[in-house]
Amino acid sequence: ELQQKVEEAEGLKMELQMLETERVRLSLVEEKLMDVLQLLQQLRDLNISKRALGKILLSTLESCHDPQPGKAQLLEVLNTLQQELAACELLHKQPMEQAQSPRSLSNPLVISC
Repeated sequence: ELQQKVEEAEGLKMELQMLETERVRLSLVEEKLMDVLQLLQQLRDLNISKRALGKILLSTLESCHDPQPGKAQLLEVLNTLQQELAACELLHKQPMEQAQSPRSLSNPLVISC
């Protein structure tokens, strides 16, 4: 009976570690998604064309072609999309005063790799 309790405790401990790992992964995905959404908001405020956004998205998807889609590919696509959006010429051409429009989010843009 004691051995069974020890095995149960070990099983629960392993399950807790897996849940914590998944929580961290989801947190990273959430942060990256927020970065991407902030960049999209900035580009929308600059009236970027739908065609230009479409090209950025297609370029991202083409560069992330993995035969086995999954959790790792999701983060790779978000990372690549963030880099593509951040590299958009329109974001770098504008004066700094326009970059801080009232509709922009209050948090500064954080790009993490």
